[in-house]
Amino acid sequence: MLSYYAIILKFFFCTKDTDSSSSWFTTEAPRSTGISLETADITVVVIYFIFVMVVGIWSSVRANRSTVGGYFLAGRSMTWWPIGASLMSSNVGSGLFIGLAGTGAAGGLAVGGFEWNASWVLVALGWVFIPVYISAGVVTMPEYLAKRFGGQRIRIYMSVLSLILYIFTKISTDIFSGALFIQVSLGWDLYLSTGILLLFTAAYTVAGKHTHTHTLLCPTIIIINVFIEHFSKHMLQRFSKVGWYEGLVIYYMSAVPSVTVTNTTCHLPRSDAFHMFRDPVSGDLPWPGLVFGLTVLATWVWCTDQVIVQRSLSAKSLSHAKAGSVLGGYLKLLPTFFIVMPGMISRALFPDEVGCVDPDICQSVCGASVGCSNIAYPKLVVELMPVGLRGLMLAVMLAALMSSLTSIFNSSATLFTLDLYHRARPKASERELMIVGRVFILVLVCVSLLWIPVIQTANSGQLFDYIQSVTSFLAPPITAVFLMAIFWPRANEQGAFWGLMTGLVVGVIRMVLEFSHTAPSCGQPDGRPAVLADVHYLYFALILLALTCLVIVVISWTTAPIPKEHLYRLTWRSRYSQEPRINLTGPPMTLDQVDCDLNPVSSHDHLPESWCRRTFLWLCGLTGTTTGSAPPLTENSELNSLHEEPLWRRICNVNALLLLAVNVFLWGYFA
Repeated sequence: MLSYYAIILKFFFCTKDTDSSSSWFTTEAPRSTGISLETADITVVVIYFIFVMVVGIWSSVRANRSTVGGYFLAGRSMTWWPIGASLMSSNVGSGLFIGLAGTGAAGGLAVGGFEWNASWVLVALGWVFIPVYISAGVVTMPEYLAKRFGGQRIRIYMSVLSLILYIFTKISTDIFSGALFIQVSLGWDLYLSTGILLLFTAAYTVAGKHTHTHTLLCPTIIIINVFIEHFSKHMLQRFSKVGWYEGLVIYYMSAVPSVTVTNTTCHLPRSDAFHMFRDPVSGDLPWPGLVFGLTVLATWVWCTDQVIVQRSLSAKSLSHAKAGSVLGGYLKLLPTFFIVMPGMISRALFPDEVGCVDPDICQSVCGASVGCSNIAYPKLVVELMPVGLRGLMLAVMLAALMSSLTSIFNSSATLFTLDLYHRARPKASERELMIVGRVFILVLVCVSLLWIPVIQTANSGQLFDYIQSVTSFLAPPITAVFLMAIFWPRANEQGAFWGLMTGLVVGVIRMVLEFSHTAPSCGQPDGRPAVLADVHYLYFALILLALTCLVIVVISWTTAPIPKEHLYRLTWRSRYSQEPRINLTGPPMTLDQVDCDLNPVSSHDHLPESWCRRTFLWLCGLTGTTTGSAPPLTENSELNSLHEEPLWRRICNVNALLLLAVNVFLWGYFA
């Protein structure tokens, strides 16, 4: 830890040592993977980020950012295509590139099921969850639970747990994987690059520039990955006459490192590497867990997580929210081909580096003795991309990291400001709430920077499994509470709270056991308890969901129900109700448009402001004028209407069915 802070001080005082062998953490680039950026690469990176910033400034000028609704929900004026692209880009971070490609290199295609499963849950978001959220007139997910169940303890619990999940499963992993990409591909120092990137992202988020810039990432990522597929295709065709996919099958299955561990088979690719459905007992991703257990986790991510749901809540109508979900579902079909398969191609081309199993060799290649599958994607970029395109790929990766972190920072600020800070200071002004949101983002940046050395020491070469396993320990109780809240009106606050607490205790126990008894390395005996070795984390997610639902049902049936006048437009059955609802938590906080002059003064007090002050106020969304006011989110607001034009409703329904048909075909073809 001291070494990390010493490195930071060295950079500030320009006294970097030439010998870092005594450092506790490896910050230098791995052996034989660093490259030097050419002038064309640097030019492309600079131009790309200038373009992104210009679009961000343009969108922030057009968008209403001087109200809480305008800043956090993009003025509730987004159309379907930015929503769909934003749903995708909010979930596409450097962790997805590194994690998916690395797991694909290590285990094959099955990890692509995590992406294909999302299409189904995105349809559920648009057709089931969003209608309830819109009719309820909520801004955050804890706010919905507070309206649905009453009381404050569930809302506070949800806000705090969400912030914890963001830090340990999203922010930290995105930062680490992004830093790994920079370290492997460019040879830049790990911490200085990450610090600059985080500060740039924080400034970008503080300015509220997230309305349109997410949409730039998806087409750019697709174009770049097409280039990677193109170059990989020709390299594999040099080895085989049978064609691209057949060549990948042949050479992936024979991608064995030259140095192996005696009397083991861990150096061999899995025999079911090209199958999505794997053995329910011995499979690394058993098919019942991939189909059902994964749906539990996906429902939390896509239907109850503030980062994702906030994108759909910014839609100008329900039809736009549905169409955005369909577009996002189509986009989620692509990572299997553009990320997972390139990871497998990387192992086929570089088995000694990506597929290494000898601890000493792996340590020298990537700095992790347990394996180097995480370098699959950056290794492919470094070796295959020509000058110029390599710089563009770097820019896209950094932009993907910025996009993911921007979404998380913004949504975390929403939760903290509206669900925690405003509760502690109910009389806080609009200006105060806006400033607190920005300051909290800066606090997250500092926490993230301090967490970097912890993530590096905890890295076991299984980044994607780490993310999914932690999610399976903490997320199923949240999924259970939302499902019961929407579909079972009898569920009450006591049942929901104690269901959450029971699930949290059981999940934390499993998580402590999981990280205190790590999986054995290649050739080592498995000494873990049977509950860890034999119960896959996806199966555990199902068990935890069932346990939480059972507790909710039992306690709700043995306690008083919530009167129906408190539930109008808060459940699936009552979403179209026109009856007046009596709020359990008192008058809701509305996102009223504040007066244009946030600090009213008399006419003779109007004095010219310095350009520094005007710039600061604009960055913080505190300027005196707005373009396009944000209507208040009251119970009778038109923004809470579920009305759809019949034509667009039918178009959305047909496209949703087509999406699911394509999804079923892909599952069947690769099953």
